[in-house]
Amino acid sequence: MPIRPILRYPHPGLKTVCAPVTVFDSSLAALADDLLATMRAAPGVGITAAHIGVFTRLTVLELDKTDGVRLYVNPEITWFSKETMSHAEGSVSMPGATDEVTRPRSIRFRYQDAEGGMHEDVADDFLAICIQHEVDQLNGIFWLQRLSRLKRDRLMKKWEKAPS
Repeated sequence: MPIRPILRYPHPGLKTVCAPVTVFDSSLAALADDLLATMRAAPGVGITAAHIGVFTRLTVLELDKTDGVRLYVNPEITWFSKETMSHAEGSVSMPGATDEVTRPRSIRFRYQDAEGGMHEDVADDFLAICIQHEVDQLNGIFWLQRLSRLKRDRLMKKWEKAPS
């Protein structure tokens, strides 16, 4: 489980739409293990393969140690609630930068597991926010794009002044 280098914002790879996973083998499992180790070292609660320059639809979440690791292959959101919530978001690709993002409070989604089995699930609150955030990244949408122009510009000025 090596820790992989994380692409730093504004790397153009963070705008890449990731390709679906079609092969479910030991290399996918190894990539998932690398993602988990990299995310924990960052630290973060979620990471996609795109964050390490592998442009395939794979994400790992670990909201807390008691909840355990969640692996989503080819995740796709199929329904969003009208009710929203705001939560501070950031990225392992932009450490230290956070801001409030408003997203649907609940979602329905489907995904595959590491063996290719299909699953459908619902998520609410923080889990729903995290899944939406990571699916955005898999679709080439960096979280800053969910901010108002004013908030984004303010955050970018801070980021540009921050030591790298």
